Amino acid sequence: MSSPLPGFGVIIPAGGAGKRLWPISTAARPKFLLDLTGQGRSLLRQAWDRLEPLAGAGQVTVVTGEAHVPAVTAQLAGLRADNLIAEPRPHDSMPAIALAAAIMRQRIGEVVLGSFAADHVIGDVAAFNKAVEAAYLTAKQGLIATIGIKPTEPSQAYGYIADGEPLGLDKAPRVKYAAAFKEKPDQATAEAYLKTGRYRWNAGMFVFRASLLFELLHQWQPELAAGIDELAAVWDTPKRAEALERIWPELPSIAIDYAVAEPAAKAGLMATVPGDFPWSDLGSYDSLRQATKDGSLRLVPGEPAILDGSAGSFVVSQTGQTVALLGVPDIVVAVSGDVVLVAGKDQAERIKDLASEAGRNTRSGLKHLSRTEISEAD
Repeated sequence: MSSPLPGFGVIIPAGGAGKRLWPISTAARPKFLLDLTGQGRSLLRQAWDRLEPLAGAGQVTVVTGEAHVPAVTAQLAGLRADNLIAEPRPHDSMPAIALAAAIMRQRIGEVVLGSFAADHVIGDVAAFNKAVEAAYLTAKQGLIATIGIKPTEPSQAYGYIADGEPLGLDKAPRVKYAAAFKEKPDQATAEAYLKTGRYRWNAGMFVFRASLLFELLHQWQPELAAGIDELAAVWDTPKRAEALERIWPELPSIAIDYAVAEPAAKAGLMATVPGDFPWSDLGSYDSLRQATKDGSLRLVPGEPAILDGSAGSFVVSQTGQTVALLGVPDIVVAVSGDVVLVAGKDQAERIKDLASEAGRNTRSGLKHLSRTEISEAD
């Protein structure tokens, strides 16, 4: 795409600790700030490079935690200082997206906005651009558009979107109404979804008119909408700090999927744009392994891993030391500072739980368990 889409703005929510990739990704250094694909650019920088050409000059807003402002600023030299929004505390995706949308609407008037997470990997940028353009055209028709990813396997890691009837857009003939959003399924349900050919992965990419978003928020999330309206009204004034301190902690924590997408689908106001490009949210070590060319990923200079008789295993390291596996298939080894994680490939959810427990420790985030405690934990 050679020129920006007219009247289009982009929101990049850059949050979350990526706990399924602990200890590589932590609250202090989350995955969106890391180069996890070996391209020499962080996931955040890759997102910026994809999205900034689609929006007009100065119409990309990044929302992140206060602690990450210096790192985001250092990585995104082209981001205007007033387009970087710092959350005092995380509140899930809807408050962050709504605040960015309200501020952009306050500054530039009615606008079509797209929200795209900072930690996704897109394998075909040209195909992604075409999907965003179709979503933009759909949003201009007064609907909320979501880009649904064509499933490559019956994954239990993602929510699903059911395709409805065709929307009938001449310039985007493959767009369909979204019939329903489905929670992460069990294996049998995921396999059944794929057999129908009617379901796509919910990647959390949404495009909408700012006015429609707030019309629906006032209808379905009035407390959140009122707080965001008040914040946006004073954001570019000296009253911002006081209002943020007073209002932000009281806002409800809710994801955009539950706040808007699901009820919008039920009301016939949601459409699905097919996304047939390679995509990953790097939500587990297995997805990280699939995004690399071999069985290891070295994040700093050092010797590559040695894997002998360890088919299906994956090593990722942030240190210079060599990691060698001998005769241990289907495990993950992650090395970061003074923490070494060794886990079965099927333990993604427990890694997340372990990361939460580890965060309570003051040194490396690792709680030292006695043999009795380990037995009880299992």
